[in-house]
Amino acid sequence: MEILGTTLRICVDDLEASVPFYERLAGTRALRFERGGVSVAAVGCFLLMSGPAAELDVLRKVAATIAVKDVEEAGRVLRELGAHILAGPVGTPAGRNLIAMHPDGVVYEYVDRGTDR
Repeated sequence: MEILGTTLRICVDDLEASVPFYERLAGTRALRFERGGVSVAAVGCFLLMSGPAAELDVLRKVAATIAVKDVEEAGRVLRELGAHILAGPVGTPAGRNLIAMHPDGVVYEYVDRGTDR
């Protein structure tokens, strides 16, 4: 499994107020989208999320987002290493993702940017 990078997940009360800070910090513009009632801004290695408390409570349980070359391969490797796949792989607007709990109990999201799947 090839790991391409990691995204830090940050839940914020006010997305509009937070985005300019992270844009200046990362030196790039935010890519924005909505998912399940949550407003999201991807800014460099930061993923800012704002929305209903119940939705954010679920999102806070995921420690980080890990970009991989292929989510299917990541799932196989994770299972071989004793991780439990909680959800996915499923398609998203940007590729595919899965949620896995590592043997130590920490939960991570794995994503790829595959467009041919």
